Amino acid sequence: MSPSLKAVLALGAALFAGAACALAQPAKPALELDQVKLPPGFSIEVWTDQVPGARSLTPGPDGVIFVGTQQKGSVYAVVDRDGDRKVDAVHTVASGLNVPNGVAFKDGALYVAEINRILRYDDIAAKLAKPPQPAVVVGDLPTEKQHGWKFIAFGPDGKLYVPVGAPCNICEIKDPFASILRMNADGSGREVFARGVRNTVGFDWDPKTNELWFTDNGRDFLGDDAPPDELNRAPEAELFFGYPFCHGDGIQDPQFGKAEKCAEMTKPAAKLGAHVAAIGMRFYTGEQFPADYRGQILIAEHGSWNRSSPVGYRVMRVTVEDGKATSYQPLAEGWLQDRKPWGRPVDVELLGDGSLLVSDDIQGSIYRIKYQS
Repeated sequence: MSPSLKAVLALGAALFAGAACALAQPAKPALELDQVKLPPGFSIEVWTDQVPGARSLTPGPDGVIFVGTQQKGSVYAVVDRDGDRKVDAVHTVASGLNVPNGVAFKDGALYVAEINRILRYDDIAAKLAKPPQPAVVVGDLPTEKQHGWKFIAFGPDGKLYVPVGAPCNICEIKDPFASILRMNADGSGREVFARGVRNTVGFDWDPKTNELWFTDNGRDFLGDDAPPDELNRAPEAELFFGYPFCHGDGIQDPQFGKAEKCAEMTKPAAKLGAHVAAIGMRFYTGEQFPADYRGQILIAEHGSWNRSSPVGYRVMRVTVEDGKATSYQPLAEGWLQDRKPWGRPVDVELLGDGSLLVSDDIQGSIYRIKYQS
């Protein structure tokens, strides 16, 4: 077999593996929670294991956490009625949807992001056992599935932020692809907030400055260690973050690279590990964790599918000082054992007591990380 044919076959196998990772739910491995390593004083427990394909998290009222999924087409409501941090019930509030990864809550309504639509379920907390039919807020988003699953959230400005990923590994495309959109809660006033964003599946706002920070997944097939996944800061609208021309802190793409575009791009606030699949992130605004965690960023790394030695499969902490990321280190790791993952962290969210929830779409579980000095 010629070297060129071997290269083509290897590339095809990698592409197939990537598609399978994105579209097919793997078999559920054994739970190995005792393998998760945490700093002293921290502990982890299964909060619920009744949320198949659990991905994005958003809090609702009265102890409800809403959970989106990718492969399962369902949205769940996890309920703690009495505030004892124990799950009392799990309701399926929507099913049969087109990759309803993203969930957000505002003014009594649950917003759900499918690949091509944003739905709204009004007065949902009072109707968990018999959910209402949704209203279509936005019905004309792109239908492309690659990087089409969405994380959504309402910003401090009251607007809904909706990313549209690039429909490819690497390609030159036009708006609205490779962007973060924002719009009013009713879908009106739609505009592009940020461009050159390959695929963000997690963002949050600095509680001190109201500036948007977001993770972004780097392109594939430039080797094991390039380019890095990114943590980006967008203090204003209309910034350009490099894709598809430049990656990381200015790596020119071998196919689309342009030096002038690298000069224009906003460099990442932090370079994360290559292929770690950094997705869900939150600023820690609770008071349970030690004081040096407050105002810092916690990131769920879903883990690599395209690296000779797997990386990620952990929750990371990025410290922020004066608008700059100053360190990047693990908070919780151990979902990867002997090069095989038994779980994949997807999103992080705070409970009212300051403990941290972590969703896992392989286990169909949500974990709770707490601290006791």
